[in-house]
Amino acid sequence: MLESIYEECLCLELAQAGIPFERQFPVPVSYRGTPVGIGFRIDVLVAGELVVELKAVEQVLPVHESQVLTYLRFGGYRRGRLMNFHARSLTAGLKRYSL
Repeated sequence: MLESIYEECLCLELAQAGIPFERQFPVPVSYRGTPVGIGFRIDVLVAGELVVELKAVEQVLPVHESQVLTYLRFGGYRRGRLMNFHARSLTAGLKRYSL
């Protein structure tokens, strides 16, 4: 399935559990203190502090991991998760990141 479908399902589960979240959360980018626009969008930001990036790929590549770390740095977040739904199991497709 497409990542957007997994995103929709994850958000339905979060809503049903009463866990606050925001979809496609914008991360502004600045250059030398000057805002230059919205550079990134976090797939799901859970409870205002957990960055969740969703993938549905055969293999997680370094660029996918860099994407999560970039969101953490630019957004000022400490914890992130990369969830690959193409893995054999959810736990096999889950990677944790922290700064």
